[in-house]
Amino acid sequence: MVAVMNSVTLGRTGLEVSPIAFGTWQLGGEWGEFDEQQAVAAIRQARELGVNLFDTAQGYGFGASEQLLGRALRDDLDKRRDEVVIATKGGLRMTDDGLVRDASPDFLRSGLEDSLRALEVDHIDIYQVHWPDPAVPFAETAAGLDALVREGKVRHAGVSNYDATQMAEFAETRPVETLQPPYHLFRREVERSVLPYAREHDIGVLVYGPLAHGLLTGSMDEHTTFAADDWRSGSTVFQGEAFRRNLEIVSQLQRLAADELGTSVAQLATAWTLANPAVRVAIVGARSPKHIEQAVAAAELPLSEGDLERIDRIVADSVPVAGPFPEMDRLSTETSVFTNTRVS
Repeated sequence: MVAVMNSVTLGRTGLEVSPIAFGTWQLGGEWGEFDEQQAVAAIRQARELGVNLFDTAQGYGFGASEQLLGRALRDDLDKRRDEVVIATKGGLRMTDDGLVRDASPDFLRSGLEDSLRALEVDHIDIYQVHWPDPAVPFAETAAGLDALVREGKVRHAGVSNYDATQMAEFAETRPVETLQPPYHLFRREVERSVLPYAREHDIGVLVYGPLAHGLLTGSMDEHTTFAADDWRSGSTVFQGEAFRRNLEIVSQLQRLAADELGTSVAQLATAWTLANPAVRVAIVGARSPKHIEQAVAAAELPLSEGDLERIDRIVADSVPVAGPFPEMDRLSTETSVFTNTRVS
């Protein structure tokens, strides 16, 4: 049995949370089919192992992920509500043309009400704007969240996928309490300014995608394919030469993890994100109890400066791995460019 984790303080929220959060993005339908019973078992196993922070979003299947999470945690949510921290996100709206960003106060409010009904709870512990919306002034978005906090429907408010400049503008109206950015060994641009800003302002950082959307699980090879309803099937970094190049780097990381640290590459990759002093929590998705047991073990894996330097050398020639974004279905290629330079 994996040992129960020690808790960490999530920045200025003051919340005491597990350093591993259970992520439910994979339960919304964007990652292909899954076994619902196994997913529920994984969520309940996470609770047994000391996980008290669960991350979801209105946009993960527009109710599907939140409803499943609510069912899995029903006993806790009904009898021990203060022992479970629920983080969800709003600000994505589905249209006939696909997903669009909508961080207007009215839409965030309606989205929150949908989330409360889906989860069957009377408040959300952490409510975050899923993506920055250039069409809505940050002051309006921040004021809308502040109203929800004052009404008691939200305990703490934060943002996801915001850069440092956007957070600073948002904070002119209300403090940013939490930040949920993408961060893994193949995607490190947040080290430049986002994580330093968060650390300076005591923002609780929960990183998502620490396993590079499955690439760092060690379970993929050059013959791996994805279902048509899995967003990775259309991603250029999960096919061709870029994919093969990164798989070789994963193989090198596997050898380091197994031969010198006595662990798995997935645990190494998760522990690596937590080694950054600005990061408090790594959000890990799981579809079975075994997966969450492995993730929890990563929270207790120490990495020395020497280990971090060797990891840097291994990933120096990797191909950056970006994740999905709201508009990607309407674009023919992924246009963002990322670098892999570690920032101390």
